[in-house]
Order: sequence, then C-alpha cells, then structure tokens
Amino acid sequence: MQIAYSWLLDYLPQPVPVEELSHILTSIGLEVEAVERSEAIPGGLEGLVVGEVMTCIPHPNADKLKCTTVDVGTGALLPIVCGAPNVAAGQKVIVATVGTTVHPLNGTPFEIKKAKIRGEVSEGMICAEDEIGLGESHAGIMVLPETAITGTPAAAYFNIAPPDFTIHIGLTPNRSDGNSHIGVARDVCAYMTHHKGTPWAVKYPAAPEPLLAAASVPVEVTVTAGEACPRYSGIVLNGIKVQASPDWLVRRLQTIGLRPINNVVDITNYVLHEYGQPLHAFDYDKIGGQKIEVRMAQDGERFVTLDGKEHSMRAADLMIADAEKGMCIAGVFGGAHSGVSGQTTSIFLESAYFDPRAIRRTSMHYGLRTDAATHFEKGVDVQMVLPALKRAVQLIQELADGQVASALTDIYPVPLPAHIITVQYQYIRKLCGKDYAPQAIETILSALGFRILNKTADFIEVEVPSDKPDVRQPADIAEEVLRIDGLDNVAIPSRLNISLHRRPDPVSRRWKERVATYLSAAGLSEIVTNSITNSKYYDQAAPLVKMINSLSSELDVMRPSLLESGLEVIAWNVNRKAQDLRLYEFGNIYRQEAVGQYEQTAQLAIWITGNSEEQHWQHPSRPADIYELKGIVDNIFRSCGIAKIQEAVTDSGIEWKRGRQIIAKAGAVSRDRLKLFDLKQEVFYAELDVKAFVEAAEGVKVKYTGLPKYPSMRRDLALVLDKNVPYSKVAAIAQAQKWEALKGYELFDVFESEKIGAGKKSLALSFTFQLNERTLTDEEVDGMMKQLIASYQKDLQALVRE
Repeated sequence: MQIAYSWLLDYLPQPVPVEELSHILTSIGLEVEAVERSEAIPGGLEGLVVGEVMTCIPHPNADKLKCTTVDVGTGALLPIVCGAPNVAAGQKVIVATVGTTVHPLNGTPFEIKKAKIRGEVSEGMICAEDEIGLGESHAGIMVLPETAITGTPAAAYFNIAPPDFTIHIGLTPNRSDGNSHIGVARDVCAYMTHHKGTPWAVKYPAAPEPLLAAASVPVEVTVTAGEACPRYSGIVLNGIKVQASPDWLVRRLQTIGLRPINNVVDITNYVLHEYGQPLHAFDYDKIGGQKIEVRMAQDGERFVTLDGKEHSMRAADLMIADAEKGMCIAGVFGGAHSGVSGQTTSIFLESAYFDPRAIRRTSMHYGLRTDAATHFEKGVDVQMVLPALKRAVQLIQELADGQVASALTDIYPVPLPAHIITVQYQYIRKLCGKDYAPQAIETILSALGFRILNKTADFIEVEVPSDKPDVRQPADIAEEVLRIDGLDNVAIPSRLNISLHRRPDPVSRRWKERVATYLSAAGLSEIVTNSITNSKYYDQAAPLVKMINSLSSELDVMRPSLLESGLEVIAWNVNRKAQDLRLYEFGNIYRQEAVGQYEQTAQLAIWITGNSEEQHWQHPSRPADIYELKGIVDNIFRSCGIAKIQEAVTDSGIEWKRGRQIIAKAGAVSRDRLKLFDLKQEVFYAELDVKAFVEAAEGVKVKYTGLPKYPSMRRDLALVLDKNVPYSKVAAIAQAQKWEALKGYELFDVFESEKIGAGKKSLALSFTFQLNERTLTDEEVDGMMKQLIASYQKDLQALVRE
C-alpha cells in the first residue's frame, strides 16, 4: 500500500516530520518498507531562477556560440556562454546557476559548474525547456514574457508543487482498518494521544448532505441478495462534464502510483484511498429502465467486463444489474457497457458494503484483482458507506459541475451487529508482558474508536468500531493496546525460563542433513521454493491439487513435481547472467488420488545446467551432462552406504531401483518444458524418493575397517559389443561375481569405429583386485579375469580386443 505524505497531513491536527512518521507507522504495525521522494518535475527546478539577458555578443572563438551577461537578481551580472540560436539581449530567460543539478527530459542529470568554453568564462546555463524537464522542445532557449520578475525562483514562477513523499507500507492482510489515508491517520492520532498526553483527533473532510435539485430523475433500487449485500447506497448526479482532473488531484493519485483517467473516475479512486470505501459510477443513460437491482448472477449468465473479456457467471457471484442486463460484478469489476465515458452527462454513484467472503470467492475465481476487490474482501467499514458517498458527491459538484438529481438511496434493512468484547486488565498485561495501568488501556482504546460500555477494577467491556473487522476476541484487544504503545516499550526481562526440547529428531531428518551436507560440500546450492505454483505448467487432465482460495491466478495448484519450481529459479538466474548452476531442494509434491483423497510425497530434487568447469588456460570449459548428474546421485547412495542398487537406462534417462521400487530418476529436461520458462540452455534433473531412500539407508549396517596392508592389482579389459548392448548389462555381470578379491570396476573408455565393425562399440574397463590378509598372485587374478571374459562372451557375445 502507498500513502502520500502531504495527503496524510491533511487529516492530522499537526504536521509530523516524515522520518518521525515512518518510525511511528512501523511501531504501530504499519511497517514502512520505503520512503520515496516524489516530485512533479525531477529536481523540482531547484537552483533555477528567472534572469534577464543584458548583453549578447558573438563568441570571439566560435561561430555558433554567443557571450552573454545575465542579471539573476543578485546584483552581479553572470557571464554565460550560450549556443542557442534565439538568445538575444533584453530577453527574460530561465538560468541554472553554478552548483545547480539540471534534470533533462532525456538524459542523465548533471551539475552546472564554472567553466571556460573556447577561452571564455561561463558561470551558468540559459535553459531550453527539455533541459529542465518542462517540455520536449530543444529548438532554442525558453523566452519568458517581459512581465517575469528577475530573480524569481523558477519553481515559484511555474507554480511547481513542492516535493512530496510516497510512503510504502507493507500492510498485513488483517489490517483493513489501515487501508486508507484516514485509517492511517486514525492510528497516528491514537499513538500521539497515548504518547504525547494530549488528544489528537482525525480531521475528517467536510462532506455535507447532498442538496436535491428542483427537478429529479427516476431511479429504482432493489436488493434481492441481502446476505451478500447488507448495505447499498447511491445517488444520481447530472450536468456532469467529464474532463481531465485538476493538477492537485492528478499529483496525489500519481504519488500513490495511480494513473489519472478523468475527473469522475479519479474522484472515485481518490475517495477510495481517502476513506478506504470503494465507489462505482454508472452512466445513468445506459441503465436499462432506470432500475438497479443487486442480485445473484444466473448460472451461465454471460457478462463482458471493462477489459473486453467475456465471463460465464456462477450463481454464487453477486451482480449489479439493470432491468435488462448485468452492469457490474459487484465489488470486483465494472462492465464494458455501463461505465463513464467522455459522452457521459449523468451518473448513478454507488457506495455499498459487500460480504467479504462473496467478493473474495468471485475475485479469485475470475482472477480479477482490483483495488475495490482488495478492499472489500478484507472488510470495509459499513459506517463509512454514506460519508464516502457524500464526499464523492461534493468533489463531483466541485470538479465536474455535477448536480444532485435524485434523493439519496440507502438500503440497510438489517444493521450489522456490533461486536462486544469483555477483557480483564490482567489478561492484557500477561499477554503483552507489560504492567499497563487501566487508564492507559482505556485511553488507547478510546483513541482507536472503541466505545467503553462498562468497566470495573478488573475488567473492561468495549464495543469494537466497525472499521476493525479483525478484532473479535480478548487477544485482539491486547494486540491493539500493545501496538499503539509500541513493542519497543516492552522491557526485556533479565531472566527467561524455557523448557528444553528433548524429543529425538525424526529418522528422515538425520538422513536429509547427511545428504544435504554432501551436496553442499560438492558445490551445490540449496534452494527453497513455493509449494504453490502455476497450473499452466501441467496437463490440466492430471490429478492436480487445486487451491479453492488461490492467492492469484499464477499460484493456484499444489505442485505435483519439484522440476518446475527449480526451472523458475534457473530462469530467474539465467536472465541475470548467472548461467552455471548446481541446485538441490528437499520438498513435498502433491497429487489427488480421488475426490477428497490427497497424497503428499517428500522428494529430493537436483538441477545442473551451464558449465561444470569454466574455461581455463589449461583446459576449455566443460558443459554439464547427464554423467555428472549420475555421479552425484551415485555418490549420495555411496556416502550413505547403500550398495544394492540396480541402475537401468530408460527412454527418459536413468533409473535407480531397489528391488522393484524406483528410488531415483535422472535425465535431461525436454525442450518443450524448457520453452515454458524461456530457457535455451540444457538442464539436467534428478529426483529421489526420500521415503524409499531412508528405508534403504536404515537397512544398511556400515562397517569400518582399517586400510589394507597388501597391494592391489589392476587388470584392464576391452570388450567389443553390439551398440545396442547397454553398459548396465556389462556392470551387472561384474556385480554378479561374488569374489572377495574383486574390490571394484570402472569404465574408462568408449570407442566406436568402422575398424572394429559396423554397429559395434568398444568398452574399456579396469578391474581392481585386493585381499586384506595376503598378497594376491598373478595366477589368481588371471583366473578371475578368464572367468569374467567367459561370462561376457557367453552372455553378451563379446569379443576381447587385444
């Protein structure tokens, strides 16, 4: 949320410096994330003055330059070298004096310094309008009327508004009461009342009762959806002149990041951010039958919104309709055919209270996240419906020549009940950790608008103001007291009593930490991504777990895979020139087995992309590949002592199995999947089932032995095989040998050539033999190698290369 500093001061009885105000807002729960200087024109024309050119002669050393002397009202003439073709003696001009920072319309700001230009001293600059941000012309310097007074600051001459500040507040979802300038002012006044000892009251803008003109126009308003719309108000104004808003209104809207549209729409936006009450203006002449009905939509009813998109409405959606058609999705988005345009002369101005749940469901379902919907779904103040409407009427009368053309309609048949809370003083003290006096509690609550109904020495009973829909229990009262008093004012005790946590960690956590330690030591970076992701990444026919109340249209399903979360991270980094990435994440994935039946599975995901080794004078760069990823997965199993794992090559990559159970998979991410994230470089991905992995690791008993005393012996073997024979079959034969002396094997070369035969390949392996209790003989090792060769020849029809 953004607040304009000068706008906020309108509602405070005394000005508060922006630095102090920022501290106050943060301390009362309206955290200030940034304070940004806001200027109508960059630099605010500071340092620029009106001057008069007294003399103007050609530059002795440059044909296109002229030497001038300029009076800027200081009593001394400034020598200025000027290159504008239209400069002449007797002109009133805008001068940037030495030390002034000039902010050109296009280009980088620069400081004016005393200089010599082609040998002549220059102590300033005579400005063109584009050089100071006042326009786009660069045909020559600005020439002012003769009535301009020499020495007048340019900001005063052009009536430039003084700098303002945009205060960025990180508003928490429960603080709908702070979602407006008056709401923020109310909290500031409560803070000042409590801390300064003198009452501060909000200066509400004057909003007189609308005076009905002599002639009135017909309008009939009915509410048939009273549960979704407890209160509905409106009024007709005619004689409207739709035009651009005045400068002060434009500046205030721009300061909080809003784009001005026209005076009528701008006034509704202004009142929204002033009171926190959304308004909507309908073109009266487009209201069929001059009848307005607040009703639930018909299931399947077609409606076109302001953005030109057609929606199929549901019976759960609240609509504002006329006698013929729907005009607006209530509290969410206006219709394409009922809004204010340049030809509008009469409007029906709406102000209402809509049920937050109904608005939230509709807004989320259609992905229409508007300012109005954001306010309504948090809960607006039902008592501000009429004041906000009257305020808007006043502004439309002033800025759009509007005249009231109907009686004010206010349909509020069943007032919303007030919430009464009784809380003990001791409970507030206990919860806040501070010994508040009853008078301090009462002062804070009264300043916030709570009405004290009853009090004793032990407790207080209050009526919650209608602007605080989040205050519903005694703990909420304690929170209000604590935040206005300030968390910083709660003393930290000198002694803390805590209970030590003695429950052992889950087995899975121990193994996760072990694997994470290995991966981090191997140069991979751990990431943590959102479990909620975008459904567009997946086949809509898949068993996705969809969010009933999604945060946004981009976050609407629980992820069925960790792959896409990591690709988002990779894309973000690649776009910022960080292309060599090694990432891993422990996270959950989700799927829907049947209606109401969901499954959550813990996984480890690994992504590698870019170069494994950067270019060096000793070697070229080496890109990541599937073999590097395979090595990482193999080392995870090896580091945890898991040995009985079968590897298999599939169409999509590699699988690791334990019996029939797949523990891990790895492969290259498909081009189509990479295209979704605008990635042009290869990405290799592995996923590991944490539950299956932990079961395998727990079943292993790791034994430690001393280093062998006797030497090892190595034998190399080159086999010629058909190309379609996978390496996994070669490895399986070696693994099948139960010799104690066979310590390991390794593939160290793959060779293909017509010289060894068409459709053939050569695999070169090294075998390591060793015993712990004695030295092996050559005859023993040769005997085992002969058995290996025989197995390869029999099972794989292999030939041995000499």
